[in-house]
Amino acid sequence: MALLKKRRDNDYKTTATGHNYKWLMVKRNWNLYIFILPAFLYFLIFAYLPMYGVQIAFKDFFANLGFVGSPWATPIFKHFQQFFESRYFMQTFMNTISLSLYYLLISFPAPIILALMINEVQGSKFKKTVQNVTYLPYFISTVVLVGMIDMFFARSGLVNQITALFGVEPQIFLQKDGLFNDLYVWSGVWQTTGYGSVIYFAALSGVSPELHEAASIDGASRMQRVIHVNIPAITPTIVIMLIMSVGTIMNLSFEKVLLMQKDGNLIVSEVISTYVYKLGLLEGKFSLSAAVGLFNNIINLILLVIVNKISAKVSDSSLW
Repeated sequence: MALLKKRRDNDYKTTATGHNYKWLMVKRNWNLYIFILPAFLYFLIFAYLPMYGVQIAFKDFFANLGFVGSPWATPIFKHFQQFFESRYFMQTFMNTISLSLYYLLISFPAPIILALMINEVQGSKFKKTVQNVTYLPYFISTVVLVGMIDMFFARSGLVNQITALFGVEPQIFLQKDGLFNDLYVWSGVWQTTGYGSVIYFAALSGVSPELHEAASIDGASRMQRVIHVNIPAITPTIVIMLIMSVGTIMNLSFEKVLLMQKDGNLIVSEVISTYVYKLGLLEGKFSLSAAVGLFNNIINLILLVIVNKISAKVSDSSLW
């Protein structure tokens, strides 16, 4: 069957070249293209067509004139310049960078460590129980998660009730700017670590048992097998996930940050995504908010390209 298919392909190549050959192959495998059509339409409609609206970042947009009718800004980068010169630029930019790096440094290795630890558990029932328990928080909505944080760290919350037993005065934790980053990051780690570890479980399941047997014969301990067998086996997966994480480093959870914002922590909780929301929807400055959002995405793109190029040079794993 494979030989017959190869002969047909050679016949196509001899009768058609270039564009004609490609079109013949598409016609021959039309049923395969039907399978990818829904995914193609999804990204076309929800990812690529909306890019048409990016032009309002370079225009003085008026809703009644639309995208085409609105005049171009003078100068063309007026809204970007306005953002860079505003007193909120450095604050929102540094808040976004610091919170993003903090979250990446803590949340990225957490699922890897969890997957490696659970992979070493011998009892299958206990392993499945731990997987389910750590996976379940992912299904908690952002609103419910922030509500839990409010309940635990409110003035009359559980944390203050426990500390009161030791004679500590009640604290208003949610109004302290120094605790905002910690609450955001560690609650996110608790919620997403189990879900993020699934892909590493899948990678670890592909490690050949013969490698562990050979390492055991050579006298390697369990920790040494983890370091020298398991980790190298999942390193390509780790690299790809790191590249993708860095590529979205500026895209913090807008809903979570906005819900956690209080008057007392606004100086550290105002990030680019919440600033765009307030400019665009609350103040109606659509062009300025589009410019700020575009700037944020350009930073993500630059970081993605840089990290991917570094990964391609130092390892065999990269996105392209």
